[in-house]
Amino acid sequence: MKNEHQNELIIRDYLARQRTTLANERTLLSFIRTSLYFLVSGTALFEVEKLNHLRALGYLGFGLSIAFLIAGILNYFKVKKRLRLGDYQPM
Repeated sequence: MKNEHQNELIIRDYLARQRTTLANERTLLSFIRTSLYFLVSGTALFEVEKLNHLRALGYLGFGLSIAFLIAGILNYFKVKKRLRLGDYQPM
């Protein structure tokens, strides 16, 4: 089925799908980068002795880190599946 659908695509459409696939991968990397930023900031709030009263923000940073990572992975696989199936929303 994949080959049949790809044979129907003209070169412009094929290249557009490739760009969309690469954009999906860049978006996943952006989610991972943001997740790491929150992880590092949460860790920094735990390590600084003078900021002991901000420990709750450290936990928030860890929680947001996990949330961004999960959201990014779910979004990546959702878009990848839609691209594979050729399921596009009309404009």
